[in-house]
Order: sequence, then C-alpha cells, then structure tokens
Amino acid sequence: MSAAVEELRPLTAGRLLTIRREVRSQTEDELEQALLCNAWVLAESCFRDGQPVFSDGGDVLGALTCREMETLLSALAADVLPAAQEAPSPAWVNPNFDAGRFARLREGER
Repeated sequence: MSAAVEELRPLTAGRLLTIRREVRSQTEDELEQALLCNAWVLAESCFRDGQPVFSDGGDVLGALTCREMETLLSALAADVLPAAQEAPSPAWVNPNFDAGRFARLREGER
C-alpha cells in the first residue's frame, strides 16, 4: 500500500450521513458516489503518528487502488465488530433492544 496507515478511527453515524449527503449533491452517478464516499471516509479515518494520512478524498483516490480502499474499509468496519467477527446482534449494539417488540411491530401489531 502506497500510504502507511497505522491507525483507523471510525466515524460517527452522523458524520457518515453528512458525507453521504454531500457526495449525493455532487453527482448522480452511483459508482462515482460510492468511490467518493469511501475516499472521504478513509481521508477522515486513516492516521499515522497521530496525523491524518490523507488531506482529503482526492488524495485517497490518487494514492490508493480500489482494492487497497476496500481492504482499509473492511478493516475499519471490523474494528467495531465483536471479537468473534460476527455481525453484531441488535442487543449487542443496543442492550435495550427488545427483539419481541420489534417482531410484533414488524408484523403490524402494537
């Protein structure tokens, strides 16, 4: 990988949504949106010696291949999963999650 990344810092859900909205306002092409969003996320998530590795999404696109971006994004996502590397259950994400109530709401009950 052409850029040495020592640390990946996950972004908040709110920040991810802001990035998505900004990118959607820039282009309607879905592939371009995906690349731009991913690049922007990596620009804000990749650090070396406590400093950002990339100044912006353009730097990411200029320095990394799609495969390298995918590898970093996968590592970033894996960092927030439980040690077993399984998809988190709703109760793991939110201990107050009531699976029974969710099932009833899904079936149209109250």
